[in-house]
Amino acid sequence: MEEPINRSQGGESDMECSDNECYEEYYYDLNDDSDIEQVDPSKKDPEHFEYKCLLEEQVERLLNETVERLSNMLDITPSLAKVLLHSHSWNNNEIVTKYRENPTNLLVTSRIEPAVSSTITHNARYIHCPVCVTPQSLDKFYSLSCSHMFCKDCWTTHFEVQITQGISTTISCMARDCVVLAPEDFVLKHLTRPNMREKYQQFTFQDYVKSHPELRFCPGPNCSIVIHSKEMKAKRATCSQCKSIFCFRCGMNYHAPTDCLVIKKWLTKCADDSETANYISAHTKDCPKCHICIEKNGGCNHMQCYNCKHDFCWMCLGDWKSHGSEYYECSRYRENPNIAHESVHAQNVLFQAREALKKYLHYYERWENHSKSLKLEEQTLEKLRSRINQKVMSGLGTWIDWQYLFSAAGLLAKCRYTLQYTYPFAYYMDPGPRKELFEYQQAQLEAEIENLSWKIERAETTDRGDLENQMDIAEKRRTTLLKDFLDV
Repeated sequence: MEEPINRSQGGESDMECSDNECYEEYYYDLNDDSDIEQVDPSKKDPEHFEYKCLLEEQVERLLNETVERLSNMLDITPSLAKVLLHSHSWNNNEIVTKYRENPTNLLVTSRIEPAVSSTITHNARYIHCPVCVTPQSLDKFYSLSCSHMFCKDCWTTHFEVQITQGISTTISCMARDCVVLAPEDFVLKHLTRPNMREKYQQFTFQDYVKSHPELRFCPGPNCSIVIHSKEMKAKRATCSQCKSIFCFRCGMNYHAPTDCLVIKKWLTKCADDSETANYISAHTKDCPKCHICIEKNGGCNHMQCYNCKHDFCWMCLGDWKSHGSEYYECSRYRENPNIAHESVHAQNVLFQAREALKKYLHYYERWENHSKSLKLEEQTLEKLRSRINQKVMSGLGTWIDWQYLFSAAGLLAKCRYTLQYTYPFAYYMDPGPRKELFEYQQAQLEAEIENLSWKIERAETTDRGDLENQMDIAEKRRTTLLKDFLDV
């Protein structure tokens, strides 16, 4: 009897959620906009993403419905339908089209039928198993569509060894050079131990989900939720159970506006060059005016020397008073105009390598700086929470009165997180007008984020209206950048 995709037990609960309904972690806490006129979220928010958080039994039902539909359309067993779907990324239409054009070719390329048909007849009552070389009656032997006969015990051993190694949907015939796959019903017929059957079904379920373009396992530790979406895009998904936030397409940490391939290249490069970068990039800097050593202990890049009270930018060490007009120069990497001349005429390999490292360190230092700022600003939030708690206990307002500060901190983290991922994006961009526009918007966003961070660190002396106005400006800068450069 054919067994459906079913590994879990217990009652089913509805865990569907949309991007705006799922609870979000610190980096993506949003203000309640229930009183705001609702518009199409896909137009308002460039990160909008429709998806559902499903339990295992819900995923099993979804997969089984697809299997049943294909099985009925092609008049084949559900097990063979699973093999076809798994090998074609669960694309029903593609399978039906190929089947109508050339059914034999489809079955061969899907490893259901052998490339060369062979029929082996056995007239003797007893035959020798090619594996264990034990003579047994013919009714003890079984074969796949390739007609390679093996005894039941050898099939069982073969399947158990493969399953122990984590193999399930790609288990093939035992015959040498035979690539015909063992369908699910054939494998289950030969598995007698319940733990092996359960492990096999667990592995096949994982394989089916991984091969399905509309499904993605939540990467959270020990989380069984599966995200389902018909939009196969690099958008932010949030697990309704463990609250993990990740990119739906690649399963890594959410990385807008940088796309999946670029962020993988960047993280690999950072891992390879991190020791060099950490060695060159110091954790302390000298005040550009009095040259006293300063350690950064907050997320804001607007620094004030405790010795001479000079205000400067942590990243470029420029005077903060004139920083508003010059911030564009701070965040943008300026190519050395002599690179082309040196490479063409002098062919100075060392010079090019030094410039390449200089460029990388420019982006890496800012990437790492914003990562550290996020952690430091979490600490600032905890200190703020403690101070507000004291105020509430002293009768100076209620938690609701001070809630806007936590909303500001959440928005700051959200904006800085996006800003952090603009640096790998800019690092791999080709020079030209588009990169200049991106760097301009990046600089505008960075300036507003630092202003917001500065105000939050001094929240108790900052006017609420001024802070909320800064929040609005920062979020608009972030949204504008994503609308123009997020690859959808």
